[in-house]
Amino acid sequence: MRRAIGRHLALWGLGAVVRDAQLCVSELAANVIKHVGPGTPARLAVSMNGSRLRIEVSDPDTRVLPVLRSVADGSEDGRGLALVDGVAERWGVDLRGDSKVTWCELVTGLRSSVDHADGPQVAKAEALLGLMGAVVEPEEVSYGRLGVARAEESAINLIADLLHWLRAHGCDPDGALDRAQTHFEAELGEAV
Repeated sequence: MRRAIGRHLALWGLGAVVRDAQLCVSELAANVIKHVGPGTPARLAVSMNGSRLRIEVSDPDTRVLPVLRSVADGSEDGRGLALVDGVAERWGVDLRGDSKVTWCELVTGLRSSVDHADGPQVAKAEALLGLMGAVVEPEEVSYGRLGVARAEESAINLIADLLHWLRAHGCDPDGALDRAQTHFEAELGEAV
C-alpha cells in the first residue's frame, strides 16, 4: 500500500506529501489488522478534498473505533494514531451503515483540489496535445491509466518532434533538454 500510494501521488504531482501519506496509510491499515483482525477485508481510498489530500481506510467492523490515547514512555503500542495526528491536519472516524471509515487529511500546499492539474503549464501542454488530437479528458486522468498512457505517448512524440525542429534550425537538442529540465525542476521547487 505504501508503494501504491507513492506512485499514485507522484502521478498527481504531490511528491511533497508522499512520506506523510505513506505513514498515515501504514498506521491506519495497521489499526485494522491489530484491532479488527488479520485478514479483515479493508479498502483504501485516496482523494482530494479542496486543497487537502484525503486518505480513507474502511473496514466492516463498526464496534471497534480508533481512539487517540496518551502513550506511556517506553510503551511499544498505541503510537499509530498519535503519528497520524502529528502529520495530518485532521483525522476522524465515520460510521457508514455496515462499515467504518478512518480518515485523515494532509495539507498539500495546493490552492485548490485541481491546482496540480490546472496550472498554466499544464493548460499549455494540454492545448498542444489537443492540436495533435491527443486530449486527455479529466475523468481519464483521474480514473484511467490508459488515458494517461495515451497522453504520455503523445507528449513524448511531441517532445521528439520539437527536438527534431531544434536540430533542423541549428540548435542543440541536448542543451535544450537540459535547460527545460532545469526550468521544470525550478518551477516544481517554487510550487513546494
